[in-house]
Amino acid sequence: MNIILLGPPGAGKGTQAHILVEKRGMIQLSTGDMLREAKDSGTEMGKVVAEVMARGDLVTDEIVIGLIREKIQGDNGGGFIFDGFPRTLAQADALAELLQEQGQGLDAVVEMQVDDDALVERITARSTCGGCGAVYNDITKPWPEDGKCANCGSTEVKRRADDNADSLKQRLMEYYKKTSPLIGYYYAKGQLKTVDGLGEIDDVSAAIEGALS
Repeated sequence: MNIILLGPPGAGKGTQAHILVEKRGMIQLSTGDMLREAKDSGTEMGKVVAEVMARGDLVTDEIVIGLIREKIQGDNGGGFIFDGFPRTLAQADALAELLQEQGQGLDAVVEMQVDDDALVERITARSTCGGCGAVYNDITKPWPEDGKCANCGSTEVKRRADDNADSLKQRLMEYYKKTSPLIGYYYAKGQLKTVDGLGEIDDVSAAIEGALS
């Protein structure tokens, strides 16, 4: 099964992708992770990515599609989760062409719906483990009292510089302008499923499982 997780910054796409990886044996294809991996790989594609990022330029759709092509040509396990791609209608068309080229398809697009005000409250309280990337929240999942990550034992806590109300509102506006048209695009294709993205992690996970069943 190949799926796309859609939702604004902070909706919990990464968290739910990790759960799907564990439960279904799927492979998460995160654009950010793939770019960082490619940059450090030393391959020809990696050198191109490193040069583009060193200049501070945006990575082209062609480069991202090339990275995805490399990933989906191998063993797909329980399928792929596209996290952070596509972001635009042009990218959606490019992904559809790539999957068709590889003899694969897209089974579902899960939109994680959120309330903007609640999302701002959630994100401004967010922190991550510097060791394993586990996500914590000052309100719903505080950093352990012993000062150690419950997942890996690291004592390093990180907060993103742009996890503040003003920055998040700008990122939300960018999402709605560029990415929200994908909701209508996939709805017209009969592939769109919607879940409440602001529930408890387990509740959201159960809703996604229900949408995929």
